[in-house]
This record gives sequence, C-alpha cells and structure tokens, in this order.
Amino acid sequence: MKLATERPFANPEAAARKLVELAKTIEAVQDGRIDIEKINAHFLYKLKATGPEFAAGIRHAVERGWLELHESGTYVRLLTSGEDLGAP
Repeated sequence: MKLATERPFANPEAAARKLVELAKTIEAVQDGRIDIEKINAHFLYKLKATGPEFAAGIRHAVERGWLELHESGTYVRLLTSGEDLGAP
C-alpha cells in the first residue's frame, strides 16, 4: 500500500529543468531579469510543487550554470538557451 504520492519535482534535477523551462517562457525585463515570483507562482501553484522543491531546483540550476540568482533573491537571469540541458 502506498501512502504518499510521487512528487515529480522531488529530484532537484527535475525541478531545475522545469524552472529553466518556465524561465524561458517569461518575458525578461531590464537586463534579462526575470522576477522570481513569476517563476515561483507558476511552479508552486499551477504545478503544485513545494517550497523546498523550488529552493532545491533553483540551487541546482545555479550550480549547473543554467540560471543566475541575484544576491537579493528577487530575480534570476537565464544563462542558457536550453540546448545543454540534455546532458545530466
């Protein structure tokens, strides 16, 4: 018997890939900035992910060089066009 459902974004790699995918759909403002709340809202409320999954995904995307997170935490910049996301 399974008591818990599978979390699709429990894996930081999967969460990071989805966050980059979301960032690519959002129109960047000044200097390529993407407001973090635009990604956060979609990830948490539409995809039903959790806060820790979001944090782990952002952290993983930054470590992989896919996103740049501003020190204030208010915006990200997309550092990749998505072609290099195929390699794990």
